[in-house]
Amino acid sequence: MPADRRTELPSCYAMVHEGLEDLAGAEIAQTLGGKIKRAGNGIVVFRLDDIDRSILQLRTTEDVFLYAWGTDELSYRAKDLESIERWTDRVRWDSLLKIHHAVTPKPKGKTTYHFVTQMSGVHGYRRVDAKKAMMRGLIGKLPGSWRYAEENASVEIWLTINGAMAVCGMRLSDKTMRHRSYKHEHLPASIRPTIAAVMVRLAELKPDQTVLDPMCGAGTLLAEAHLSTRGKKTTAGTDWPMRFLGGDLDPSHLRAAQANLRRFGITDLRTWDARELPLEDASMDRIVCNPPFGKQLETPEAIGPLYKQSVREMDRVLHPGGKAVLIVADAAALRSAIERVGWKEQRHVQLRMLGQRAFIGVYRKPSAGA
Repeated sequence: MPADRRTELPSCYAMVHEGLEDLAGAEIAQTLGGKIKRAGNGIVVFRLDDIDRSILQLRTTEDVFLYAWGTDELSYRAKDLESIERWTDRVRWDSLLKIHHAVTPKPKGKTTYHFVTQMSGVHGYRRVDAKKAMMRGLIGKLPGSWRYAEENASVEIWLTINGAMAVCGMRLSDKTMRHRSYKHEHLPASIRPTIAAVMVRLAELKPDQTVLDPMCGAGTLLAEAHLSTRGKKTTAGTDWPMRFLGGDLDPSHLRAAQANLRRFGITDLRTWDARELPLEDASMDRIVCNPPFGKQLETPEAIGPLYKQSVREMDRVLHPGGKAVLIVADAAALRSAIERVGWKEQRHVQLRMLGQRAFIGVYRKPSAGA
């Protein structure tokens, strides 16, 4: 690409769950060759040599945007509204629209637009005031023939404020980036696909492995595990040979998993109790799991015993040298269970999802004789 074309390109940014910025940045760098400019507060700002539809293939991000403007120095006072209007007015929105249309083709019929404003933290103005300031800055910037739509708009412009940080941009993704098109059946406690994708990356899958989710719910972790290996080739040029296996205590969960995973050819799904798995010793290479956080159980006190019994079974079926990646809310209860089986913690990640704190632990079962 000519140098002058590269210099014209704006930065991009991704929205991620707080705590996962580094992991999402690693995916952006690895899969897109992106250069990470900064990361924090659930935002990853990056630059690409070219912006095309490949940006929509990211799996650990909730949404991706063309970067219009951003700041880390809001005053929390009403004078911020003047700055928001001024910064928005200075943007070359016509240039962003050209890139947007190249990535997301114009729909048939009249183009529609929508404005979204998110705000967290205590400020001397309301979210609606910030939105109005952004809208004032956009006067005359969008074609007059376009009409405003409350949902499913062709073009969305977002303003996100988190404490002293604000970022504004044009959304490139749609709801399928965060919710995935394969999720036909949903469960209340189902893990977010983007977080499942993070866990799969942490599991570091290799060819010819067996991957287990002993509490599979709607099958999201297994779906993301499968998708992470799709298209990968062995040194002989063949597709990775993989086996994916899941089970759950609740038959309705199994039906949801079957509906979601059928398209991937994942059919080895069984009704079982994760505390007593009908599997051979040392038969699994990787375990990815989202155990109940506690809300699904009758009493919070049941978490400790459940984790100890299920981790003991995971240890039995996990091959020496194998890895397990688990996400929980009660890190202390999980670590207590892990200590009993002697797994080594390789990494842990603390995050927030939907306002709740969570903990991802990455563990390795010591090799025989280690």
